[in-house]
Amino acid sequence: MSSVVDESVMDTSRQDGAMESEPAAPKKIHVEVAYALPDRQVIIPLEVEPGTTLEQAVALSGIVEQFPGIDLDVDKVGIFSKLSKRNAVLREHDRVEIYRKLIADPKKVRKERAAQGKKMKKGGGEGAETGGGEEVEKG
Repeated sequence: MSSVVDESVMDTSRQDGAMESEPAAPKKIHVEVAYALPDRQVIIPLEVEPGTTLEQAVALSGIVEQFPGIDLDVDKVGIFSKLSKRNAVLREHDRVEIYRKLIADPKKVRKERAAQGKKMKKGGGEGAETGGGEEVEKG
């Protein structure tokens, strides 16, 4: 009897005798989701699939449940202090940040301070015109 070899069956062993493993699943990436209030800051570390968007990471973090005041339709978001769109794809070690509305506009406050400074005289105390010292007579 002759032996028949089925050529449709492939040998998956390597030359060193080890079996080849299945292709590994894509490695997850590490990201963080951050949100801060004046008295409290929360940073939530996550492991997500490659291709995860900023918005998906926020949802996975559960941060909206911790801070019901977050409204992604209104609040701006970013990655490491750079404004980003919610559909931005995250990379390894990205930190997603959710920004609150500012209570005061920094530009407006700066202009107000500058306007007040122009009204005040430089060195404005008593005796400012004479340098603040008394003259002494010689004689």
